[in-house]
Amino acid sequence: MITIPAGIHVLLATRPVDFRKGAHSLAALAAEMLGEDPFSGVVLVFRAKRGDRVKIVHWDTSGLVLVWKQLEGGRFRWPPITDGAVRLSAVQFAALFAGLDFSRVAEARRIPTPTAPA
Repeated sequence: MITIPAGIHVLLATRPVDFRKGAHSLAALAAEMLGEDPFSGVVLVFRAKRGDRVKIVHWDTSGLVLVWKQLEGGRFRWPPITDGAVRLSAVQFAALFAGLDFSRVAEARRIPTPTAPA
């Protein structure tokens, strides 16, 4: 399991990519097609055509990290194929990476800080 710290942006590219591409090619694709700086610390998630594989690219300040995962049974849950990307929270990313339906995961609600009456 990969955990993403809170506050890190996760972008899911909705169009399938050629899975022969490596980390640098995917980073260039993110800059060109998504308009996102791959060296800004954003986590970039790419899908394969069949939907059973995922590649994750992240700049960790010392180099590009490439993670590749294939589900043994079934497929990842993906949003409809469109141009652009979908922003995911850390919890949604964890659900996606585990092979669960990330769209059914809700963010925890913030409880407002109580204030003293004036």
